[in-house]
This record gives sequence, C-alpha cells and structure tokens, in this order.
Amino acid sequence: MYRFSESLKNELVDNILPFWMSGMRDASGGFYGRMDGKGTMYRDAERGAILNARILWTFASAYRVFGNEEYLESALHSFRYITKYFIDRQYGGVFWSLNPDGSPKDTKKQFYAIAFMIYALAELYRSAGVDEALDLAKELFLCIEEHSSDKKGSGYIEACTCDWGTISDMRLSDKDQNDAKTMNTHLHILEGYTNLYRVWKDEKLAGALGSLIEIFLDRIIRPDGHLGLFFGEDWSPHSTAVSYGHDIEASWLLCEAAEVLGNAELLDRVKAVSGKVASAAIEAYSPDGGMEYEYDPVNGHHNLSRDWWVQAETIVGCVNQFQLTGEQLWLERALSEWEFIRRHIICPEGEWYWAAVPDGNGGFVPNTDDDRAGFWKCPYHNGRMCMEIVERLSETD
Repeated sequence: MYRFSESLKNELVDNILPFWMSGMRDASGGFYGRMDGKGTMYRDAERGAILNARILWTFASAYRVFGNEEYLESALHSFRYITKYFIDRQYGGVFWSLNPDGSPKDTKKQFYAIAFMIYALAELYRSAGVDEALDLAKELFLCIEEHSSDKKGSGYIEACTCDWGTISDMRLSDKDQNDAKTMNTHLHILEGYTNLYRVWKDEKLAGALGSLIEIFLDRIIRPDGHLGLFFGEDWSPHSTAVSYGHDIEASWLLCEAAEVLGNAELLDRVKAVSGKVASAAIEAYSPDGGMEYEYDPVNGHHNLSRDWWVQAETIVGCVNQFQLTGEQLWLERALSEWEFIRRHIICPEGEWYWAAVPDGNGGFVPNTDDDRAGFWKCPYHNGRMCMEIVERLSETD
C-alpha cells in the first residue's frame, strides 16, 4: 500500500501548487479571479478577498513545511498584491472584492474575510518572518475586536459598511441566511486568531480566542453533536440544517485552537466534545461514497454533492480522531476518503473539481458546472489537508 502521507505530499507539490503557480498567477500582480469547471480562464473576473487570502496562506504554509523558495516567492507575490489593493488605507480592514485593475469593487467589510487575512498574514510571519505581515495582522485583529465584537452579548456580527456602519445585507453569499451571527464566521475568526496567537502571545488575543472556544462549546455545538449554522444577535437558533463539512472541520480546528492557547482545562473539554462532533459528522460518510454535503431535517432534503472541501476536511478530521483515540477505524475512514478523492475529485488537467455528484446509477461524475478556481474555489482546503497529513503522519505512517 502506498504511504498515505507521501501520496498527499505528491498531490500537493505535483498538482495543486503548480496549478496555481502556472495556471492562475497574473504576472502583473496577484492571481486571476476565475477558471470555470471546464477549464476556461476569465481574466476579467472580480478578485475576492477570500480567494487571495487563502492563496497567501497556502503558499506561506507550503514554504514553512517544505522550504521551497518558489513557494515563498508565490506567497510574497500574493502579499504584495493584497497590501497594495485589498487593504483599506482610509478606514482600515479589507475590501470584499476588487476589479481586475485593482480598484475596489465591493467595499463592504465582511469579518469572515478579515479573519482569513489574519490567518494568512500570521502564516507568512510564521514561515518567513515578514514583520509587515505580523503588523498588519495585529491591525486587522483590532478591527474585528472594535467593529465586530458584540459588546452587549458575546460573539461577532457578520459585516459592516466600508466605514464600519450598519449594513442591511450581512450574507457571505446568496446561499446564506441574512443573520447577525453565523457559525461559519465564528469558526474562521477562531482559525485566524489561533494562527495569530502562535506568533503573538497577546493577552487580549488570548482572551478573545478562549471566548470563541467557549462560544462553540456553549452556543454553537448542539446536543446532537452537529453545529448550529445561523443565529440571531441573542444567539437564538435560526436554522436546523446540518453542514457535515463544517462539523468535521470544527472537530479538529477546535482542538488546534485549544492546544495553541495552552489552557489545559479547556483543552480537555474540547477533546471530549470533538469526538462527539466528529461522530455526528460521520453519519453522512460512506467508505465508497465520501461525505455528503448537507441535510435539513425539517424538509428531509439531503444535498448529496461531494464537494471538494468537505472531502478534504473529512480526512483531517478523521486523522485527528485517530490520533486522539487510537481507534484504527478513523484512520481507515481517512484512507477510504482519499481513495474517493483520487477517483472522483482530482482533475486530470490540474487542481480538483468543485465536487463529484451522483450519476443516478450508484456512481459519481465530476461537477464541471462550478468553478475549478474562483471566488470560493481555492487551494486552501485541499492544500491544508495535504500539509496536515504530512506533518501529522510522515514520521509514523
């Protein structure tokens, strides 16, 4: 049997990273905004803050793990573009999107995007010691704490106008509900704060990170182990839907956050709950069929798409549970999931398809209707999966 970690390393260095370095990089600055699922490039597509932050994080992390100078150069190429165009020098924070010429397109301040910039900038400092990146990450942390933190209650609101005013539409995308607080934004603020705390042991940041972990334990994780998705400002639940990918992703990100924070009591609580969350997620997993996307018990609707990011997070979540429990079944699930990805998700022309979808005959076919690279389609989930497994299992596999 092939070595698991070596196989994922090869996928990253031979497929995912070269695709972005050669296929999506704009020599004049940054990265192009979109390639559709059939391989057509759209050089005039808008450029999103999420995509650009995730590209920066991926290449900075790859440089830290593998030491390849080409990865550092790609990270710095992304960093220069972000600091020149995405950072709002007048009001602070990050523009949601840009036109291809670098001018602001959508100037709203979505705290999900700001959190990803913190995540990426902290990684660049962690991997290459770029002081400007750390300084900027600190500034963005203060932006979130000043403008998003709920001073009357707890947690973080979703979005503001460009100058930090109230905004009527706070949704990340058309698929989301227009609610004041969401699991998704809290999960990725947690992620950004965790990475920043690795390199900046600030007391205020430690307090905010600890509070975020508590919010997941007390507010977001439901009694059945699944995550609530949408909430009112008072944390009243506004959705019954289950997002299996977010469940399994949160099961390991919460462990990581508690470990980095270094609070032993909180870490013990998180580890106990992590298994419950991962086990709830695995309800939607099958050894030959990957992990389904979503389920709503109110109407009984199953979204059976096998989205790329859900499959990637399933591997990390399963390996994390294997390491926590020693139960071989978790590792077997990760190995089976990787076989599913290899058969159905990896695109022969580079990168991964958005998803594999049921073909009606018990099999799966690639989803080429959605982007192979774009506003939401990035090298972060699959790239991070590869690096997590390399770092976790390369010495033990």
